[in-house]
Amino acid sequence: MREVMVLGVGMTKFGPSDLSLQELFANASLEAIQESNLTSKDIQALVIGNVLGDFAEGQMNLAPLLADEIGLGPNVPATRVEGGCASASVAFRDAFILVASGFYDVVIAGGVEKFTHMGTAQVAGALAMIEDSHYEEFTGLTFPGVFAMLAHQYADKYGIPLAVLKERMARVAVKNHHHGTMNPLAQFQKEITVEKVLNSPMVCDPLQVLDCCPISDGAAAVVLASREIAEKMVAKPIKVLGVGQGNGRPYSRQKDFTVMRARLASSSQAYKMAGIEPRHVDVVELHDCFTIAEIVASECLGLVEFGKGSLAAELGETSLGGRIPINPSGGLKSKGHPVGATGCAQIYEITKQLREECGPRQVDGARIGMTDTLGGTGTVVVNILLGR
Repeated sequence: MREVMVLGVGMTKFGPSDLSLQELFANASLEAIQESNLTSKDIQALVIGNVLGDFAEGQMNLAPLLADEIGLGPNVPATRVEGGCASASVAFRDAFILVASGFYDVVIAGGVEKFTHMGTAQVAGALAMIEDSHYEEFTGLTFPGVFAMLAHQYADKYGIPLAVLKERMARVAVKNHHHGTMNPLAQFQKEITVEKVLNSPMVCDPLQVLDCCPISDGAAAVVLASREIAEKMVAKPIKVLGVGQGNGRPYSRQKDFTVMRARLASSSQAYKMAGIEPRHVDVVELHDCFTIAEIVASECLGLVEFGKGSLAAELGETSLGGRIPINPSGGLKSKGHPVGATGCAQIYEITKQLREECGPRQVDGARIGMTDTLGGTGTVVVNILLGR
């Protein structure tokens, strides 16, 4: 298996946009290609993550349209993949395999989503299709409902009073919004307080509005290449150390949702391939669709002891300057969550961190970074490890 490197990354600002799916992706991907010191003619394959293009914009068969938009020729295969909110990470992993196998030398992976125009009710209905349509969607169980029940289960399992857990969850939101103020591409760039979180409208007990990530439009892209090409083209190629993808049962079929088997499997694969342990990771971008989701993910990834994730957040261990900084970009909570693009947006941030290009949100001395993207109600997780 060949060594695979990240040459270039690109990303649009997240949030409501008047641009089309094609325009959003073109902006991100052409930035990534330019960063790589390549042209569109050098790209040999495209793998794109997208969830709701057909439902939100009436556009199926999206990949070849995106390929044409950025000037890829007729010999370049373009493939759309879908893994719920982990779609762009699935695309990245597939692109990695194409290069690592030697089948191609240069591949672009990315993700794009546009659905803020749909409105809350229609978005909730669309995202519910990512759940188990036979046992979850028809009951009216939405993602806020799933993660609200996870918060109750977590509090009960570890004997944490719900009021204490709610305040610790609020600190996760405060942290990520603080990080987001330093990210010019983040959807929200405004500080919030614990009190503001706790006084925001209730969505699904105990989750309040400021415990939940927003809906967003946006795109992100990554150019991958063999080491031989990467070292000729860019000064600071970032190595893909390990990749993992796991599947799990949906929420309705799990007895203990606080330990997601898909995440355990995926992260174990990535750690094993990289030959490292969680303690070696310096910076993490993980799936904080809700504040409780960040807490649980930090434990499943081995970054924090089980049952101690909320305390770690309270003590500042996961903040910039802490023991293991989590979501310096602002995470889904502040940066935004255009579901099909999120995974490659996480790669964008970790790549920038390892290049030491993040300015005031830079994690000092970061040499190894990790991404974590969750799709569905625990049914797919993808983890990527990158290193200098």
